[in-house]
Amino acid sequence: MTTSDATLCSFPGRDRLIAAVDDAVTHGGGDRAAITRHLRDNLCALMKAGSVELPSCVYEAIPGHYARRELYRSKEHGYGVVAMTWAPGQGTKIHDHYGMWCVEGVWSGDIEITQYDLAERAGDDFRFVQCDTLTGNTGSAGCLIPPHEYHTIRNASDREVAVSVHIYEQPMTCCGVFEQSPRGDGWHHYVRKELALDAAA
Repeated sequence: MTTSDATLCSFPGRDRLIAAVDDAVTHGGGDRAAITRHLRDNLCALMKAGSVELPSCVYEAIPGHYARRELYRSKEHGYGVVAMTWAPGQGTKIHDHYGMWCVEGVWSGDIEITQYDLAERAGDDFRFVQCDTLTGNTGSAGCLIPPHEYHTIRNASDREVAVSVHIYEQPMTCCGVFEQSPRGDGWHHYVRKELALDAAA
């Protein structure tokens, strides 16, 4: 994997996407709920209008791991935009967003998101309770605001590639991943994971 210069990633409608995110961030008044709600609505409107064409590379799955391609990083507002590509069967373990808000839009395909509540913690061991499992279809978007940030994501199809766009409060270079613990009963062990980027054309 390589880190790309996201500011050089160009695609039709790129300026519209940036303007939509800037609008939500600047008009949210620092309120996380207001920012993410506004951004979710703006992102859904963009996807419905079809006014943004992501680079062709984001539709190319990578064997062995889901792809993370950075599309843009705002020097002014600090947020990051990442396209993720999910081959059939690819997904994540339970993870957090390192305390950052995020808006996730399903650009193509169907994405399954399972949310978890933190029930108990003992040092680096966390006990989670599974909550709702939602399937996001093409054109839909959702928000994650800490402390309600624990979740898994997977491609809901066993045949088609799926693509999602993730807009983070700041570029997410690491996160917490939770490995199943021998203790069972919903217990998981926290592992800090550095996140790499795949090249974006």
